[in-house]
Amino acid sequence: MPETCNSCGNRLIPHMSEVRDPLTGETFDVAKCIKCGLGHTLPQPGDMGHYYAEPYYGNRHGFTLRHCMRRRLRFIAAALPERPGRRLLDIGCGDGSFLMAARDAGWDVMGTELNPQPARAAGLDVREGIEQITSSDQFDCVTMWHTLEHMRDIPSMLANIARMIRPEGRLIIAVPDSSGLQALIFRERWLHADVPRHLYHFDDGSLQHCLNAAGFSIERRWHQEFEYDLLGWSQSALNRLMPRHPNLFMDTVTGKGGEGGNLIRGGAFLIGSLLTLLSLPLLLLGTLMGRGGSLVVVAKHGEGTGHFR
Repeated sequence: MPETCNSCGNRLIPHMSEVRDPLTGETFDVAKCIKCGLGHTLPQPGDMGHYYAEPYYGNRHGFTLRHCMRRRLRFIAAALPERPGRRLLDIGCGDGSFLMAARDAGWDVMGTELNPQPARAAGLDVREGIEQITSSDQFDCVTMWHTLEHMRDIPSMLANIARMIRPEGRLIIAVPDSSGLQALIFRERWLHADVPRHLYHFDDGSLQHCLNAAGFSIERRWHQEFEYDLLGWSQSALNRLMPRHPNLFMDTVTGKGGEGGNLIRGGAFLIGSLLTLLSLPLLLLGTLMGRGGSLVVVAKHGEGTGHFR
């Protein structure tokens, strides 16, 4: 169990206790660094494979997949000019949906994923880890769509990225915002706490600190990923109302079924749908306040402090 911050080495203090993993029913605590504010899931399991079993993988975006891929390509277009021969690395690429969208948009793509077989079956170049990418490989864009919070060692990961990104390249990171309105309201019932798979919990300050320490500076920020944020409101509220059936609405709309009989699943779907509609004003409010459920940043290398501790 870590006693000091993975990013800056300072002391951790309690933040949340008995946060339940909806897949296994186990509970974990979250501690925060007294200096940089980075949240740490405690304890951090040595073997994470047990926590990534079905139904975690699968149709995670559901019917919003195309919208999500188009939005992420717009983030990239806003960060980088178009030019021939651009190379993109997607870390934690899942089934390769985003890599295929980027390839269709003209990028030369590569990805990493713990289980690379589904993406490889789609004809994509996917490695099991960033350490399998040679030092001669250089990229114009590196993306981490809700994957940095899953990484065991934040400084090591960002240092590896810094070595493979071209001088005018950009790093784009999306993480759940642990200081957003829904995180503050729902706390241990927040959908995107997702312990223990989320080993770390970022707000704007802690993400900026981690990036600065690796020599990156943030150029742009967005405070929303629409379907993540909207479902964060409705499913978190439903987790409060139906604590014995966590994330049942999300599992239903993404085709994973979920626990409970037809009556319980049907009730969760109806109530969740209503809560989703009612959450639209809250989603707008969080975005306007810079306190959304997601934080997306564009970072350039070469202007941070370059010191990890």
